[in-house]
Amino acid sequence: MGRAIGGVASAALLTLLMAPLAAIFLRAGGASLPGPADWAALRFTLLQAALSALFSVLLALPAARALARRRFRGRAALVALTGAPFILPVVVAVVGLLAVFGTQGLLNRAAAPLGLGPFRIYGLHGVVIAHVFFNMPLATRMILQGWQAIPAERFRLAAQLDLPPQMTFRLLEWPMLRQVIPGTLAAIFAICLASFAVALILGGGPKATTVELAIYQAFLFDFDLGRAAMLALMQTTLVAGAAVLALAVTRMDGSGAGLDRALPRWDAPGGWRRACDALVLAATALFLLAPVVSVALAGLTGLKDLPATIWPAMGNSILVSLASALTTTALALGLAAGMSRVIQAIGLLPLALSPLVLGTGYFLIVNPFLVPGTLAMPVTVLVNTLMALPFCLRMLAPAYERVESDYGRLADQLGLAGLARLRWLTLPRMKAPLGFCAGLAGALSMGDLGVITLFGAPGRETLPLLMYRLMGSYRTEAASAAGLILLLLSFGIFWAFDRGGHHA
Repeated sequence: MGRAIGGVASAALLTLLMAPLAAIFLRAGGASLPGPADWAALRFTLLQAALSALFSVLLALPAARALARRRFRGRAALVALTGAPFILPVVVAVVGLLAVFGTQGLLNRAAAPLGLGPFRIYGLHGVVIAHVFFNMPLATRMILQGWQAIPAERFRLAAQLDLPPQMTFRLLEWPMLRQVIPGTLAAIFAICLASFAVALILGGGPKATTVELAIYQAFLFDFDLGRAAMLALMQTTLVAGAAVLALAVTRMDGSGAGLDRALPRWDAPGGWRRACDALVLAATALFLLAPVVSVALAGLTGLKDLPATIWPAMGNSILVSLASALTTTALALGLAAGMSRVIQAIGLLPLALSPLVLGTGYFLIVNPFLVPGTLAMPVTVLVNTLMALPFCLRMLAPAYERVESDYGRLADQLGLAGLARLRWLTLPRMKAPLGFCAGLAGALSMGDLGVITLFGAPGRETLPLLMYRLMGSYRTEAASAAGLILLLLSFGIFWAFDRGGHHA
């Protein structure tokens, strides 16, 4: 029964992915070849992604090492903070970064009395700063996992041999970093290639246009569907190639087995080294918290300036979020039930695409028959479901396999099958990962500013789209207030589902 469900789910997923790609291929076939502006967008996309990946990893290395070799009160909270940007709405984070690095931001106000500045965040450096904000925490977690995989007994042996810190790094830590860093760089490079909202707000102009932004401009300003399809094909090839590269270079041969004991790190002496680690961790926490706190403070003062359209936008966002959480969880569970590596590999295919490319394809499918704006909400739910699916599948597939391994034979002997098996075995034993999966999908959907920009119409805008339009009309305080509401809703959705999964 499970394999049949997995087969149906994988067939549905392939249809949902192949249909927009087919529409893009057909439309791109009649389009002209890329022009100078298109190649410039491609070069900028590659440049900003490479710089973002490089700086994210360079800044993550000292933070990950400090977390790996220090034990202090609040360490668990700081590690948890490195996961927060993953579910933080992009548009909220960008507003926060503008509050810190913008023309009227904290940095420029502090530098003005010194005769420095003004620092301008728009352009390449602004896009890179925003991407580092989102991806440096991810790089920190990935590299920290590598450090934690080194058995603590290795460090104890190094201390017994009285190896200096430099020798300990060369013999124990450097071999691990050579395995972890290439995959981390490639993964962040692939993520930054598909970034849209950051480039939309902080980029723009002929010299700071990504391929995804060029797709958006071809739709919004020129309504050149052929060029948009050609650019979407270019973007798909780019992201798919980067995803394959990330999978190819990601490897972890391991550092041997240990007893999983938490032993002190004798290669982490006090003095100036302890002070440097403390300074690195404090700077990391400040970099991650300052934009969020700035949005919260500005949002409180701007609540009175919110337009009346905030209420329908909130309603639309909540509906999209809840629907995406439900559909993503159901589809991921169906794929996990297939218990097949091939089916699960199909579930990872959305990583090779971007939301705007999928939105482009669905726009091309719908446009000849309906006004695309009438399907803004369903298409947004569908695309958000596809984008969150790989992350949820990676959480649910191992949990489903454990349940079947532990209780599958007993369930077969009791004759549990179909809906009865789902109700009495699968859902109760998987409530925690299901809750986390639904919360993650809901939070990601709540803060998405992607496909809705193609289909958005009056009365069908979501909170992120409303925020972007408020920023475009220079209503900064109102945009911050909408950002505060969006921030609370995103984390609230995640917390509610996650807590529900643990206490159901």
